[in-house]
Amino acid sequence: MTLRLHNNLTRQAEPFAPLDPTCPTMYVCGPTVYNYVHIGNARGPVVFGVLAALLRRRYGKLRYARNITDVDDKINAAASELGVAISVITDKYAAAYRADMAGLGVAPPDIEPEATAHIPQIIAMIERLIDNGHAYAAEGHALFAVNTFKDYGKLSRRDPEEMLAGARVEVAPYKRDPGDFVLWKPSTGDLPGWDSPWGRGRPGWHIECSAMISAHFGETLDIHAGGVDLQFPHHENEIAQSECAHGGKTFARFWLHNGMLNFGGAKMSKSIGNIERVHDLLQKHPPEALRLALLSAHYRQPLDWTDGLIEQSVRTLDRLYGTLRDLA
Repeated sequence: MTLRLHNNLTRQAEPFAPLDPTCPTMYVCGPTVYNYVHIGNARGPVVFGVLAALLRRRYGKLRYARNITDVDDKINAAASELGVAISVITDKYAAAYRADMAGLGVAPPDIEPEATAHIPQIIAMIERLIDNGHAYAAEGHALFAVNTFKDYGKLSRRDPEEMLAGARVEVAPYKRDPGDFVLWKPSTGDLPGWDSPWGRGRPGWHIECSAMISAHFGETLDIHAGGVDLQFPHHENEIAQSECAHGGKTFARFWLHNGMLNFGGAKMSKSIGNIERVHDLLQKHPPEALRLALLSAHYRQPLDWTDGLIEQSVRTLDRLYGTLRDLA
């Protein structure tokens, strides 16, 4: 039977065949490790972990990466509040994330790249973008020039005005265009930073994933996956900078996005405060029930997270295990 995947790039289900018939490649956007993750953050790893298992059975092998974002303004703020190095924060919460995912039955990826371990690759990719006219340096920043990539918006299919509003981009005098996004930004003495051709600084979020994917998979990836909230601007920007850095070659052949978890009538979000942490839920409920609850709706659809959903998952598992005992 042919495996078909819904490709968000084309908005249709397509037959899947990897570039290497013996080993597909897949990358899933991982966590920014500054706190415990909430249950909404776990839906992608659970869902795409199932896909990873399917691909391994079908092809015998899989190269699967899920990254760790370990340099970010939220991490900087958490470290500053406690007066510690960012590694104290990132090491703690990366370990907590791995433990939480293991608790939910999520197998670890083959590759777990960290942004801070790929600074040379990030700088090299930015230099390549500047050299070929797709990026520019200004006041200690390096920025991607959106108008140099004619296919910008092909994943999210938004018009330029909507993209500008949705990107929450910083209006800054050093930008040539308001929609241009940051590849590198300067760091003051109290912030983590690395030497670069544009001064001491740190990478932007989007370029981290592009550089890590290029380092581990080359120019073209079979499957790129993540939450639908990352489709724009994160994934859109990844496509732009990666394809421009690699002479227009396809960045990812299939784009898969899982739907969001809703809690209390709104999307689960740390910024809103309507969250349930995986760390806490694992202390209260059977991990298998939490996993089943996350898989209880079509992966591309929103899922309402309620106590009733967990209770129903517990009852379903009890019934299934009872049936197994009866058969034995």
